[in-house]
Amino acid sequence: MNRDSRYLESVLHHDIPLTREMGLKVRDWQDARLELHLPLQANINHKSTMFGGSLYCGAVLAGWGWLHLQLREEGIEDGHIVIQEGQISYPLPVTRDATVVCQAPEDKVWKRFVATYKRYGRARLTLETWIVNEGSEERAVAFTGQYVLHR
Repeated sequence: MNRDSRYLESVLHHDIPLTREMGLKVRDWQDARLELHLPLQANINHKSTMFGGSLYCGAVLAGWGWLHLQLREEGIEDGHIVIQEGQISYPLPVTRDATVVCQAPEDKVWKRFVATYKRYGRARLTLETWIVNEGSEERAVAFTGQYVLHR
């Protein structure tokens, strides 16, 4: 775990206490890609799979965390990030610990988002996150969220 990962995990556990109860860990942050870890045991449901609400929360937090770290790298620390809208699908059950992933949008989308925020003090960004069962590449959950940054 690198310094940025430890920093984000500390922020999440302090500002969103639910993340501690979920056992959420920041696994990795590098090359504009964030990976979170969600343990099955802390998020298990009556079917012995991961609870859909935990999966939704993990997906939202991956986007929020990605945006938080990317803005920090840009030197933008005066804004508040909120999720405005989200759509999720659960094509496969999560039957093991899960990895939650968020990658950068296209570079031109990111640059437009930053320019809009600097000019108007408010901007929207759509991010995609996905969740896989550990050891698998197949997406068990797909999430698209619209995040708003405002001063």
